[in-house]
Amino acid sequence: MTATTNDQRTGRALAGEELFESLVHFVVTHNGQPPERAELIADQAVAFAVSAATATVPMVPSDDVDLGLHALILHTKEYAALCEQHAGRYLHHNPKPGGGSRDPEKVVASARAMKAAGFVVFDDLWTVNGTNLAQCDSDCGRPYGQA
Repeated sequence: MTATTNDQRTGRALAGEELFESLVHFVVTHNGQPPERAELIADQAVAFAVSAATATVPMVPSDDVDLGLHALILHTKEYAALCEQHAGRYLHHNPKPGGGSRDPEKVVASARAMKAAGFVVFDDLWTVNGTNLAQCDSDCGRPYGQA
């Protein structure tokens, strides 16, 4: 798994171990993911939600990260507290009307926003319809905006 970092900020650290372990269990049980991958998915979901609180771009999760985001939202009490702490308000989930696939450009922009917010981003989880979008996004591990 390739990680691109600005610093050591992680979704896991923000969630706390009790919530994090519950998210991992949910992703394993309900989405059939192996525990190691579920940990990465849970981490990215929390990082995504916290980044969405201050992002200046529309935030769209990857297919993989969306599994963890749904798990997080279903932990309603903890999700509401996380939103209040980082956004000062509840961040509503607004699925795309009528379904359809995610906009790859918005998914890439979301990963960049997470990196700009200082989160570790696991590039391998940033996919749309099975296509990994990270190869054009990782910038060789450098923080965006730096040479």
